[in-house]
Formats: sequence, C-alpha cells, structure tokens
Amino acid sequence: MKYISTRGRAPALGFEEVLLTGLASDGGLYVPESLPEYSAAEIASWASLDYAQLAYRIIQPFVADAIDAADLRAIISDSYAQFRHDAVAPLVQLGHNEWVLELFHGPTLAFKDFALQLLGRLFDYILERRQQHVVIMGATSGDTGSAAIEGCRHCKHVDIFILHPHGRVSEVQRRQMTTVAGANIHNLAVKGNFDDCQALVKRSFADQSFLPDGLQLVAVNSINWARIMAQIVYYFSSALSLGAPHRAVSFSVPTGNFGDIYAGWLARNMGLPIEQLVIATNRNDILHRFMCQNRYEKHELIHSLSPSMDIMISSNFERALFDLYQRDGSAVAELMERFNHQTVAVPDAVFQRARAVFDSFAVDDQRTLEVIRQVYESNEYLLDPHSAIGVEAARRCRRNSSTPMVTLATAHPAKFPDAVIQAGQAEEPTLPHHMSDLYQRAERYEVLDGKLETVQAFIANNISDHS
Repeated sequence: MKYISTRGRAPALGFEEVLLTGLASDGGLYVPESLPEYSAAEIASWASLDYAQLAYRIIQPFVADAIDAADLRAIISDSYAQFRHDAVAPLVQLGHNEWVLELFHGPTLAFKDFALQLLGRLFDYILERRQQHVVIMGATSGDTGSAAIEGCRHCKHVDIFILHPHGRVSEVQRRQMTTVAGANIHNLAVKGNFDDCQALVKRSFADQSFLPDGLQLVAVNSINWARIMAQIVYYFSSALSLGAPHRAVSFSVPTGNFGDIYAGWLARNMGLPIEQLVIATNRNDILHRFMCQNRYEKHELIHSLSPSMDIMISSNFERALFDLYQRDGSAVAELMERFNHQTVAVPDAVFQRARAVFDSFAVDDQRTLEVIRQVYESNEYLLDPHSAIGVEAARRCRRNSSTPMVTLATAHPAKFPDAVIQAGQAEEPTLPHHMSDLYQRAERYEVLDGKLETVQAFIANNISDHS
C-alpha cells in the first residue's frame, strides 16, 4: 500500500513513513493510492466478528507488510481492551430507525480514543523498531489533546506538545490534558482560537528547522492518516449491527475538521452501503455553507457551547475534495492556494458529486440546549452538545425514514456539564469512577502568545535528553 499527496507533488510513501510524516512536503495530506473494496458477501461474512477482529480486517490492508500480522492483531486488541463497554461502540435507539452510536467509552470519554489509543501503540512499535525519538506536536479544540496524551504518554520515544486555545475548551477537557503527569508531556494554552493553534502546527511541520538535529515532528491531529484509518471501523461495525450490507444505513456526524465524516465517506467507497452522510455543525458553519451554496469561505470563528467544533478551516475536507475532483492533485492545489486569499467555488460537476452523498445542517446554541432537553424528556437519554447537534441535523436532513439513521455521539455529556445544566430539566452528568477525582488533580500548563517563534522556542527548549 502506497500513499500519495492530495496536491500531487510529493513522493509516494509507505505506511510507516506516512505514520511519522504528517503533512506531505507539498502541503497536502496523504491518502491511500487506492482503497480496498469489498463485496456485499465479504462484508456480510464479518457480522459475527467482535470489534477488535473487525478492526483488524479493515485496518490490515492499509498497513500491509509494515507490521507483522500477529503484532498488528495484538496492537489492535490492546487498543480496544481499554474501553469500558464490551461492545466498544454500542448503539442506543432513540426512535423509529433512529440510533445513537456511543463513541465515548474510551479512556478520555470521546471518539478520539478510537484512533489515538491505536496511534500511540503504533508509534511505540515503529519507533522501538527504528530506535528513533520524535516530537509529537498537535492542536486540539478540546478532545484530541487528552486522547493523544492518554494514548501516547507511555511511549518511550516521544515528547508530546499539545496546543489548545486558552479559555476556549471546557474545564473537563482542559483538566483531562493538564492533570496527566509526565516529564515528556507539555500542554500549551495559546492565546487565540483553534484555527490559530492548527496554523501554528501546520507551519511548524512545513519548516522543522527549529528542532535539534536528528529530531522530527509527528502528527496526532487527523492530518495523520492513521487517525482516519481507525475511524473507518465503527461505520462498518454499526452498519453491520443494523443489517448491512443487506440494507443501507445513513449517518449524521458532528464535525469540525471533517476527519470523522471523511472516514464514513471512505467506508462508503470501500463498499459499505451508506445512503447519506449528514454534516452536523454549529455556527462555525463553513462546511454547511459550502454544501448549501458552493461557497468555501472563511468567517470569523465564534465561541460556542460545542467547542470541539469551533473550527473554521476544516483540514480533512481537502481529502474529500481530492476524491471529488477525481484525484486531480493539481486542481486541488490550485483551489487550496486560492482559498488562502479568497472565497472559492468548485465546478458544478464536483459540487453535484458532493451533494449526491452529503447533506448538512448548522445548529445554534439555543437549539442545541433545546435538543438536549427534549431528548432527555422523551428518552431519559443525555446527549452532550455535539451529539445533540448531530441528532438535530439528522432529523432535519433525513432523506428516507425507512433507512436507519445513526448519529455519532462523539463525547460523554460529563465533558460539557455547563451546557447540560443550561439545558435545564436534564440531570447534571457525573464523571465515570476512573475520573471522579479530576477536579482535585494538580494541573500543569503554560500560557503562551500565538507567535510562531514563541511556541517553537518553548518546544526546542523543553525536549527531553534522549542521548
């Protein structure tokens, strides 16, 4: 399996190199040169597999011979043994053909655990084999940071630097990151928003000369292909539980950076009968505006009750555009260059390919609170604000009531207690037992301005001695 850049000007790489590379040298994102495709009969044969067994079937072709088959099975099994529900990603029914896929049973109570528990173990395996030390640098709008730290904190060959927007994540999200002890773990609260943090990461990957000789950056954000690869699995898992491949399934996905829903797009292209993918977003609605108007343009970022989606520039959308442009890297490169300076539109044929599968809806804070309250009153089921947006978008955009609609519940409601309390008539969520003392744990983080040289100097001066 080889990987190519969405902008068409970077060398093709194998899985091991892509795992440790992040952005391609031409500024693009790596994607598989070709996707494995499965027949309905083959997908049906997976119905009896447990989650880890299914994950191996789906992930192995992307890894190919980079990792021994037995070792890969063990890595995957260990990754999902950490989850607190035997089904790993259980389904809960809200109504007629309406389901919630609970993706918050991992160690940090968010869907990012599915990829980052695996990613940390992949790093450990590859870096131990290479006897190489690397620097993890990532940006988070709330959930990626804690999941990355939890997944990678035991890695012997990494220093971890996670940037989050100062004062723009929930208290639980912040404390999950800043209370983890470890000399190699550094949390940086950057004055700005998530897009500012993400831009600092991308610029640092583009020019790594600030690092000591012999070191390189690796990515834990969803620019890292392995993140996307791991997320494909739960689309297959949930669809199989609901009767696929003999019936189609639709999904509503709360998304800001487009990585989670892009994994659904890939699952569909691999043969899973997905009828509809709904982009669920808050008032930071760049993706919704594109899907409605064919206008891809930046607006000022708005702080919301769903902070994990407070993102204006959706990095992984470039990967989808690459497919929608029928893998024309030069066209994508030209589009992204223009997007840096102006509003862009895509040719009608490209737009119609997107609209054939994707719908979208944007939900403001007031409606988010109403949905949390209404679902609790009718089902005694508590949604976090991101998942509530997913449920509302699913109900607004649903094309076919006979097709099961699955909303991805991306976080545990206890991560966002302020929103749940504001919703009223819903019980205040409590943290799981393993996190019950979170508010008593000591925090460690640095507040920095958003200047590139400030952040890079901090990283260079705080890398552990690995000589």
